[in-house]
Amino acid sequence: MGATAGSLAARADELASRREPFVHATVVRAQHPTSAHAGDTALVLPSGEIHGFVGGNCVEESVREYSRQVLATQEPLLLRVLPGEPSRTAEEGAVEVTNPCLSGGAIEIFLQPRIPAPRVVVVGTTPVAQALETLGSGVGLEVELTDGESADPRGDDAALIVASHGKAEEGALEAALRAGVPYVALVASATRGAAVLESLDVDDALRRRVFTPAGLQLGARTPGEIALSILAQLVGERSRARRAAPPLAASAPAEPGPPEPGPASAVDPVCGMSVPALESSLHLVHEGVTVYFCSPGCRAAFRKDPERYAVRI
Repeated sequence: MGATAGSLAARADELASRREPFVHATVVRAQHPTSAHAGDTALVLPSGEIHGFVGGNCVEESVREYSRQVLATQEPLLLRVLPGEPSRTAEEGAVEVTNPCLSGGAIEIFLQPRIPAPRVVVVGTTPVAQALETLGSGVGLEVELTDGESADPRGDDAALIVASHGKAEEGALEAALRAGVPYVALVASATRGAAVLESLDVDDALRRRVFTPAGLQLGARTPGEIALSILAQLVGERSRARRAAPPLAASAPAEPGPPEPGPASAVDPVCGMSVPALESSLHLVHEGVTVYFCSPGCRAAFRKDPERYAVRI
């Protein structure tokens, strides 16, 4: 889908304002006779929808495939697409894909993930809450100050921190725990914190997830120092969770070879290319089975003689 630079910029701003992730794809090198040119750009959504232009259908399917990886790993990637029998060679920060449907030339596309800053909901407008807002942006967090009544914690939030000096504490804490917010903290003394936890209408397993007194025990006294100790604890918990998480299936292996088809991948039965099994990819339904293709040419070949390629479905 073609788009001007201005409309793409506006679309990127719109996605960012809605906190929706996407990939910014930029052609950094194009060799004749590829249809794209250096400087061409596009936005790739998690659905695989592409706004802009970074190459023809064959190239677009590889862009969709590896944009999924980039969104999963949150690491940029240089994608090289060349003509040749289906294969892939991966190295740190780059992957080279050969596609038999390309008529010639080569193209290199830089895939840059645009991931919304982790949201931290802070209940309260106290000096500690305000210090959290000031310091949080410096460590890449989007801190949202709210009162307890309007707090709307979500499972994809990074944290909910109650710093309201006793106002609307229980409801906000219970909502965050039930939503599965990974870091939930209460700014309070040990004695008052224990009393608040005891009053929560949640089971003991959830109650034990609340950090109170909030923050690392650094001897913090001022609002800024207390906010710093809380953010340090939050960063540590997020780091610990990342280390404990299983490896991402979308990560590229180091050895050569085609990518393993995963739950959202398929193999073009005509040319053997790995393509994303997404609604936005070229596909058709054959005998009740959805078949995906890298290009209109492969889809047309399959339509003409499906039995010839049925072994690959």
